[in-house]
Amino acid sequence: MKLHELKPAPGSTKKRKRIGRGTGSGSGTTAGRGMNGQNSRSGGGTRLGFEGGQLPLFRRLPKRGFSNHLFKKNWTIVNVDTLNRFEDGTEVTPELLVESGIVKKFEYGLKILGNGELERKLTIKANKFTQSAIKKIEAAGGKAEVI
Repeated sequence: MKLHELKPAPGSTKKRKRIGRGTGSGSGTTAGRGMNGQNSRSGGGTRLGFEGGQLPLFRRLPKRGFSNHLFKKNWTIVNVDTLNRFEDGTEVTPELLVESGIVKKFEYGLKILGNGELERKLTIKANKFTQSAIKKIEAAGGKAEVI
């Protein structure tokens, strides 16, 4: 037996139902949606959690607690080992990181993390540094400057 001679076992595959395809298909005209009503319309149907006009469960339950997501500060983080692509003596700024494609956009500020090893002597300007990042930058002969 060769690869091009392989076939699925008889009865194991079935042709898919092509809905809304004219006469002869058996699923034309209304395409299995029935005659009238909300679900037969294009864009019809109800949203998630809709209970037919009854007050939905998520509105019946009491709301408790405090969510910090409105006030959260989303720092743009960059690890030290990512900065090895720059040449020795480069001044790494947030603008340079965007130009080089390391960072797509800044939300709140730039924070440098100490993951990995730094082999270049760089002057890095950021809003925040971790202690391990500062140690690794200074061990490589560079400077960590807070903006």
